[in-house]
Amino acid sequence: MAHERGERRTGEHQAAERGHGEHRHGGHHGHLHGSTDIDWGAMAPLLESQAELFAPLHEQVMDWLAKGVTEPGLIVDAGSGPGVVSCLFAETFPGARVVAVDGSEPLLERARARAARLGLTDRFATITGELPDALDELDHPADLLWAANSLHHVGDQRAALAAFAGRLAPGGTLALLEGGLPARFLPRDIGIGRPGLQARLDAAQEDWFTRMRAELPGSAAETEDWPALLAAAGLKPTRTRSFLLDLPAPVSDRARAYVAATLGHAREFLGDGIDEDDRATLDRLLDPEDEASVHRRKDLFVLKAHTVYTAVRTS
Repeated sequence: MAHERGERRTGEHQAAERGHGEHRHGGHHGHLHGSTDIDWGAMAPLLESQAELFAPLHEQVMDWLAKGVTEPGLIVDAGSGPGVVSCLFAETFPGARVVAVDGSEPLLERARARAARLGLTDRFATITGELPDALDELDHPADLLWAANSLHHVGDQRAALAAFAGRLAPGGTLALLEGGLPARFLPRDIGIGRPGLQARLDAAQEDWFTRMRAELPGSAAETEDWPALLAAAGLKPTRTRSFLLDLPAPVSDRARAYVAATLGHAREFLGDGIDEDDRATLDRLLDPEDEASVHRRKDLFVLKAHTVYTAVRTS
């Protein structure tokens, strides 16, 4: 989405999201405020790989959405990143046009290249711009608008939801991915450092997320009751479901790279939010030469839940 920038995206925080990868509230781990210095062209391969890692979860989401959304003509991926999920939408709904919207042109170049490889070019388009204003460039209202881990990077979430709702066709669906559960990669006691490392990282990242939200332009505090906020935007809430990514040990090299990137972001950006002992533990976990590192551990896994809320424009 424009993913993350003066808008609501923030550095590495945006990173995982842009790939529709591991974002966490209850998992807002690992991204940061201020993405203007991010080289998205250089980051694109990692983001795409992370998004592909989460493909099994998003395939579950597609199957679920298809039961409530029939024959959409236009699907908008609001915050598409490199287009992995955008293309999944095009494959799931072969009669639909898909528009990927993001603030990063290098990531949209990646999305267009993926669509071309998959033979989807005739049904695939992109818009470069920040949400929600970029949606003004749509030539038709959307039958399905997908916003995954993007809304919480807009200062005024209530106004953004109203803007999303205003871009839906009558009977159109807004699918909002927000929240879920933090990712888990390691046992509680990993044999080094103090047990419970990931729980402490979760707490530090929640504090960071609260500060990030407060610093956004036009930030307004909202109780994160997403069905109530969707109703306030003039939509009729319909369904809610959580989806699980469960990659048990032993994990693939791609999963190891994802875990290393996520913990590396936490080590770099949480700073004083974690104590010296936990920083030392993270250093060992990130050292490829250390037998206890995530690059070598046999007990490494990936377990993550995302929650999706849907609502319909009734008039």
